[in-house]
Amino acid sequence: MSPFLAYEDKGDPGVSSRVPLVLVHGHPFDRTMWAPQLAAFSAGRRVIAPDLRGYGASPVTPGTVPLARHAQDIEELLDFLSVDSFVLAGLSMGGQIAMECYDRFGDRIRGLVLADTFPDPETPEGKRARAAMAGRLLAEGLRGYADEVLEKMVAPYADPEVKAHVHRMMTATSPEGAAASLRGRAERRDYRALLTRVSVPALVVVGADDTYTPVADAKAMHAAIPGSVLHVVEGAAHMPNLERAGEFNEVLADFLTEVDSRS
Repeated sequence: MSPFLAYEDKGDPGVSSRVPLVLVHGHPFDRTMWAPQLAAFSAGRRVIAPDLRGYGASPVTPGTVPLARHAQDIEELLDFLSVDSFVLAGLSMGGQIAMECYDRFGDRIRGLVLADTFPDPETPEGKRARAAMAGRLLAEGLRGYADEVLEKMVAPYADPEVKAHVHRMMTATSPEGAAASLRGRAERRDYRALLTRVSVPALVVVGADDTYTPVADAKAMHAAIPGSVLHVVEGAAHMPNLERAGEFNEVLADFLTEVDSRS
């Protein structure tokens, strides 16, 4: 039976000494968000990057798609690919999905990377805002939204090619898929207590100029997760993996080496 999600599966599955890396993109993006990481790490380990339900080349489910559904999709994909244990990395909504994954099947996760994300549940104001945005995207599409938020997703001073890539991802996203995830994300659980129970190596990364998930949020997660490492990427906003790919990859490489040594 073929998997529900579209995905990239790069690198050598036979490199048993190196733990596979699974990358979960944010909203409203797709797996090409991880292009620099797929290129950098697939030379020496297996790297898997799915398009979440409703994004990229994966099928769209209208209505509401909770974070738990995204987590279940990832679990089913990894079962299909016979990936028993792995490092899980997620950015923004992808980080919240990674937290949901840790709660659902944390025994398979050897390391956790949380980038530009936060564990708190949605506020009443936030729920109203996400519902309104879902309605707007269905009515208008994503181009106007993409134009408005591009220089919050990446810093105003970001490389023009990075800006263009991010804008392309946003405008290519299905309005129905984006709206469904917005509604589901508005109902997410509180992951703060979960973070205090994380028992695997954890890396928290954030762009210094991120206004969506500020450095203070990253510091709070770092304080909550026992033994975690915090890295603030200067000269980046909400997507340091693209804005400062070299630095992001260097920090991730060090983390993966540590996880490999423990496994």
